[in-house]
Amino acid sequence: MKDLGNGLFIREAPHEETTATNRGAIANIGFIVGRDSVLVVDPGGSAADGRWLHSEIRKRTSKPIRHVVMTHVHPDHCFGAAAFAEEQPEFIGHHALRPALDARGSYYHQRLVEVLGQENAGSLVYPTREIEDVAEVDLGDRLVRITAHRTAHTDCDLSMLDTSTGTLFPSDLLFVGRIPSLDGSLPGWLAEAERLAKLGAARAVPGHGPAMVEFEPAMAIQRRYLTALQDETRTAIAEGVAIDEASRTVAAKAAEGWALFEDYHSRNVIQAYKELEWE
Repeated sequence: MKDLGNGLFIREAPHEETTATNRGAIANIGFIVGRDSVLVVDPGGSAADGRWLHSEIRKRTSKPIRHVVMTHVHPDHCFGAAAFAEEQPEFIGHHALRPALDARGSYYHQRLVEVLGQENAGSLVYPTREIEDVAEVDLGDRLVRITAHRTAHTDCDLSMLDTSTGTLFPSDLLFVGRIPSLDGSLPGWLAEAERLAKLGAARAVPGHGPAMVEFEPAMAIQRRYLTALQDETRTAIAEGVAIDEASRTVAAKAAEGWALFEDYHSRNVIQAYKELEWE
């Protein structure tokens, strides 16, 4: 757990898929300590990961954990939530998170059980507070502004801005080092990246990558990949390239150098193709 100063603590995760060894600890998660309370920035990728995060918080503060933000539906960001249930916090999610969990949660849970076992897998926790647009949480002289985004990385992405330090928490709207995974809308993701840029944050905590980065250059790198993916997919569709062939050739050069690109790039092309062929 990295102490970034000013009450910000972030776990910088490796670029891996969930295994029995890492117990689902593959996303950047952490917490913000205010004068009166603590806000959790994603509760982790499994019950085991959530318990670890809870213990890390208690090593540093006895203040109540009043808010647990679940930034989107992917299990590496939300399946540790049950570890915080005894604190009785507000579980905060996008207004589309509940239906997303209904649609996918059982599948994600079963996959985690297969890899980690029942005790360590975690369980579904639904948001008790749903964000429709923009809301603020006060930790005691410390406001965290939470934004519900239009469909981008997923259809239920939240970002946060710690107004005290100007630190942006875009979660998986920003990947650094690890290839972005498209599970929502490619044009939408590019649009929401522009929306984030208008906030003017100098630094950010990405969903995957270093614990803290300079926002603009990091987003510029991701934007180049997503733009190449969009432009080359549109060209392939216009030229009548079949989706299977496109998955092997579209934006292949742009994908090089990202961790896990062999696992995700072809999926990104297929997702983009299915969306863009109906434009």
